Parts: sequence; C-alpha cells; structure tokens
Amino acid sequence: MKFKVPNTYTIIFGMIVLSAIATWLMPGGQYVTHEDGTLTYESIESVPQSLSVFTALYNGFVKQAGIIVFILIVGGAFWLLNATGAISVGISRFIDKVGHYDKVVLIAITLLFSLAGAIFGMSEETIPFVGIVVPLVISMGYDAFLGMFIVYVAANIGFSSAFLNPFTVGIAQEMAELPMFSGMEYRIACWALLTLLFIGFIMVYAKKTKNTELRVAQAETSETGERLSRRQQWILVVLFATIVLLVVGVTCFGWYMAEISGLFLAMGIVCGIIAGYDANRIIKEMMDGAKDILSSAMVVGLASGIIVILQDGHIIDSLLHAMQAALNDTGKVGSLTAMYGIQTVINTVIPSATAKAAITIPIMAPFSDMVGVSRQAMVLAFQFGDGFTNMITPTSGVLIASLSMAHITYTDWVRKVWKAIVVLIVLGFFLLLPTLFIGF
Repeated sequence: MKFKVPNTYTIIFGMIVLSAIATWLMPGGQYVTHEDGTLTYESIESVPQSLSVFTALYNGFVKQAGIIVFILIVGGAFWLLNATGAISVGISRFIDKVGHYDKVVLIAITLLFSLAGAIFGMSEETIPFVGIVVPLVISMGYDAFLGMFIVYVAANIGFSSAFLNPFTVGIAQEMAELPMFSGMEYRIACWALLTLLFIGFIMVYAKKTKNTELRVAQAETSETGERLSRRQQWILVVLFATIVLLVVGVTCFGWYMAEISGLFLAMGIVCGIIAGYDANRIIKEMMDGAKDILSSAMVVGLASGIIVILQDGHIIDSLLHAMQAALNDTGKVGSLTAMYGIQTVINTVIPSATAKAAITIPIMAPFSDMVGVSRQAMVLAFQFGDGFTNMITPTSGVLIASLSMAHITYTDWVRKVWKAIVVLIVLGFFLLLPTLFIGF
C-alpha cells in the first residue's frame, strides 16, 4: 500500500494523544518566581490526563477564542474582497499594460506578489495567478519555472519575511504577548533584502533561459479583455486606505486584535457596498469566507488543546526545563538556531502557519525568556522556519496545486529549487543573528 501523508488534523490529534501519554510518564514541575525576581524550577506531582484528549478541542477553542474570531473575520473580509474581482482584474490589467517590457514586468510582478505575501499573507490566492502569469512568461520566451518563481516563490518570500501578515506575525505575536506588528522596522529590512536578492536571481535566471525563438506572436494580443470598473477602482482605493490605517493604528495607537478585526470587517462591508451587493449578499460572501478559513481556525483550537493538556498535566514546565538544560551551554546563538531548526523541521510536516503557531509559540515564548533570546527574535525564527520550506514540502496543497497549474512535476520542481531553498534557509539564519545584538 502506498504511504499517504496524514492530514494536519490527524497529526495534531496524534500529538494530543502523545501529550496525554507524556503526563503519565514525565515528572511534574513548575517554575517559581521569587521576591528577588529569580526563577527556579521545582518538582511537583504530575496530573495524568486521559479523557482530556477528547475535550482538548473545546478547551483549545476557549483558550484561543480571540485568535479564532480574528481569523474568521479577516478570512471573511478578504473573501468578499476577492469576490468583487478588483484584485484579480487589477493585477491582470497591470500585467497586460507592462507585459511587453520583459525586465519591467518580471521585476514588477515579483515585487507585487512579494508585497502581497508580506502584507496580506497571500498564499492560496497565488494559484489562479500562476495560470495567468506562466503563459505570459512563456510567450515572452521564458520557461514555466520563471512564471512559478515570480508568483509563487515571490509570494512565499514575502510571506516568510512578512511585516503586516495577520495570519503569521499577528497570530504569533498575540500568542507571544507582544504588541501587534511590533518590530516592523527590522522585518521590513529583512523583506527588502530577501526580495532584492530574489529579484537579482530572477534577472540572472531570465537572461540564462531566454529563448527568443519561443516568443509567441500572439503575445501582443494576450490581453485578458477585462477592464477595471469604476466600482473596482474604488474598492482598490479602500484596500489601500485600509493598509494605511492598519499601519497608523498599530504603530501610533497600539491597535490590537479587536481593533484590527473591526478594521477588516469595515473594509469588507464598505467594499461590498461599493460593489453593489445588498446586505444579504455581503453577509453570504463573508460567511463563505469564514467557512473557507474555518479549517485554519479549527487547527488553532485543536493545536491549543496540546498546550492545555501539558499545562493541566503539570509537565509543560518540565519540558521547558529539559530544553533549557539541553541547550544550557549553547548560548543565545545556539538556542536561537535550535528554535529556527525546530520550526523548519515541523513545517515539512505541518505547513499550516496557524497550527505551528498554536503548537510552538506558547512553548517557545517562555523558553526564549529563559535562554535570553527576545520573543521578537523567536517570532522571526518562527516566520522564517514556517515560510522557506513551504516552497518545497510535498504536504503543501498550495504548492502542489500551483505546480499543476504551471504543468510542472513535483520532481522537476525539487531538482530546480532545492539549492535555492538551502540558500534561503542559510540567509534566514544570518538575518536572525543581528536580532541578538540590536535590542530587537
């Protein structure tokens, strides 16, 4: 029988069972803060868990209710925005306008999708654009891999170094008890550097693979024929205004989950009104979006059940103590490297960012405090570990679907990109190092 990779829910439920078993086998313990501020570890009785395996989903939902509501609201708002067609038509029109200028279109599309990944966490939405851009670059004399690079890989580089992505930075920082979107300056610097280096790679690859004999004569008539309506133009204005308000709100007024949720909800409603939708249609689209992203919300609740079991079993501090002892002599660099490595390895099995955040951040946050690594650095390690291997892991449904749209086999893709992924992982490590010395 052919081996089939278990889905995310199966993996997480298995981890819940293992966590419950661990409460029967591991000694209990807790960290105690004394009056002088010192932190010491003390052994206590563990509390073996059994039936809590079946209540973990409920308890996890209760524990992370705010994040789950946030995911559903933002998901619904973006679904409604996509339903208006403003983003897809806007990008298509942009491609049509600059498609005759090879280098300009390659750089511009790369920047566009990298920004989309960094700001909105564009992931699944790249799939249809692969189908649009790949034929375009082929008509310009390039290969299908270049089309995948400037859409899918560009979005993932933005996703990995995101500075406003509510689904990675927002959720991870909330779980780490950090101000929402704090540390944005260094994340923007990381995004700019990685995107600039990637654009350089694109230029070299394009020059190397250019074949003018493959240029299709119909390239001049490749326009989609779609035009941005006046309504769609105003919707894009609202989207831009939302971005500006988001940046101003989190940096100047300390906006958090509630305010940001309200902002995106307002954006969705306003965009629906501009699109000419009645109240029932607006609600339907947002409900469809909430349904579409419900799996991510379920994952957060289920994964949080792991932490609940470890806490109720009084062994989560024992795990932290064991990690601290194992890395005690490695210093800050070794500890941060270990965090980055753990996130990278986990991502090959669980590509869902929300799931990994729910599983790892509650453990990594206090551990980073113990070893003297800032929680901001820990969140950045989570981002890099979560993002880079998305471009190669076979458990990523987005990758497999995008490859199908581009008519590229997974084997050919791995042969083409594995070296670049290794380079990105190494670059991520070197970008993490300054966070230990700049007060990040």
